Amino acid sequence: MKIKMFITHLFALIIGLFIKKEEEDLDFKLNTALKSLRLNKNVLAVRMDGGAGMTKREQALRQNVADLKAAAQTHQDEGEYEEAKAKLEEAKAAKKDLDNFLALQDDFKGLTIPEPQNRGAQMPGEPEDDEVKAYKSVFLKALRGQNLNPEEAEMLEGFKVEARLSEQTGEDGGYIVPEDITTAINELKQTVDNLEQYVTVEPVKTNKGARTLEKRADSTPFKPLSEYGDPNAMSEIESPQFSRLPYEIEDYAGFLPVSNDLLADTDQALEAYLRRWISKKSKATRNSLILAVLNSLTKKTITGNVVDGIKKVLNVELDPAFSAVASIFTNQDGFNYLDTLKDNDGKYLLQDDVTSPTGKSIKGRPVVTLSNKTIATTAEGLAPFIVGDLKEAIVLWDRQQLSIDMTKVGGNAWRTNSTEFRAIEREDVTKWDEEAVVFAQFDIDPVPEV
Repeated sequence: MKIKMFITHLFALIIGLFIKKEEEDLDFKLNTALKSLRLNKNVLAVRMDGGAGMTKREQALRQNVADLKAAAQTHQDEGEYEEAKAKLEEAKAAKKDLDNFLALQDDFKGLTIPEPQNRGAQMPGEPEDDEVKAYKSVFLKALRGQNLNPEEAEMLEGFKVEARLSEQTGEDGGYIVPEDITTAINELKQTVDNLEQYVTVEPVKTNKGARTLEKRADSTPFKPLSEYGDPNAMSEIESPQFSRLPYEIEDYAGFLPVSNDLLADTDQALEAYLRRWISKKSKATRNSLILAVLNSLTKKTITGNVVDGIKKVLNVELDPAFSAVASIFTNQDGFNYLDTLKDNDGKYLLQDDVTSPTGKSIKGRPVVTLSNKTIATTAEGLAPFIVGDLKEAIVLWDRQQLSIDMTKVGGNAWRTNSTEFRAIEREDVTKWDEEAVVFAQFDIDPVPEV
C-alpha cells in the first residue's frame, strides 16, 4: 500500500514539474515577445501625445492599441498566457488600423483649398463658396476613413493635383531635386583627316630655299657613227634642262588665354585637353595648305561611267611609274556613289581589298575616303576624285613642328590672372611634280550609268 502511494506521489510530482516547465517556457516566450514589442517602435509603439490637431478618430485608435497592449501585459504578469497571446494579436490588428489611418492622413498633408478667384477677400460671417464647402466635406469624410463615391474621389484628386509638390517648377520642389551634371569633358567623336601622311614631308633648317629639278624631256637615242661617214664624226646631243623649285617658310600661330581660377578649380585634366584641342588646329592648318595646292591643279571632268573614267586616268593619263603606286582619294559623297555602283549582273563594281583603308579598290588601287568637311562636293554636285601619287606631287617643307608654350607672366597673362597657351608652327607647302596626280571631278547627282 505504501509503495503504491509512493508511486502515485512520484507520478504527480513528475507531472507537476512538466507543467511548471511548460509554463516557464511559455512565460519566457511571452516576456521575450513583449520586450521585443517595447524595443521595436515600428510594431506597437504608439504616441499618445499627438497634441493639438489630433482628431478624435486618431485618439481613439491610439487609445485602443495602448489598452490592448496593457491588457496583454497584465495577462502575462498573471500567468494567463493564452489570454496574453490573444490580446497581443488584437493589439497588432489595432496597430495596423492605426497605421492605415495615419498613412491616409499623410496623403492629405499640404493640401490647400483654392480661394474663389476675382471675388475679393471673404469677410468674417460671409458664406463660403459652394465649391469650397463641397471640398471640405469630402476632405473630412476621407479623413475619417469613410468610403467616397466616384464623384467625391474625382473632386478630391482634382484639388490634390493642384496642391501637389512638383519637380517641374523650382518653387514647388524642383530646387530640391538634384541635377545629373558631370564635369568630365566629353570629347565628341569626329573624323579629323591628316593629309600630311599622304604627301612628302621634308624638314628644313632655313626659312627659305629651293630645290633643283630636272625638266622632263623626251629621251632620244644615240645615232650610229656609220650614218656620218666619218668614224670620228658624231652629232651633239641635247643637254639636260633644270628648274628651281623655291619654298618660303611662313609662321602660323595663335594663342588662347585661360583663367587661372579655372585651371585651379576644375577637377579635369584641362591642360592636357587643351593641348589635344590645339593639335587639332595644327592638322586643320596643314590640311588647308595641302588642299590649296591640290585645288591649284587643273581639274578634269569625268563624263559617262565614273569607274571607266578613273581607269582611263590610271591606264593613260598617269605615267606608269605613278599609276603603279597610285591611290584614289574622294570624299564621303564620292565614295558612297562608287560603293553603290553595280554592273548589268547586279554585282558591285568596287573590288574588296583588305589592304585599302576603305576595304575597296579599283584596279588594285586603294580608295581613300576623306570627310566631306575636309574636301566638299561643289555646289554643282561635282565630287572630287584625286588619282595618283601624292607623295610625288606635293611637298610639305617643315621648318618647325607644332610647338605649344604657356606663360602666367608674359603678355597680358599677369594683369588678367590668366595663363596664355601659345601654339606656333612654321612650314610651307608646294607642288613637286604635278604630273604625278590628276584632279578629276564627277557629277554624282544624275542616275549612275553602268
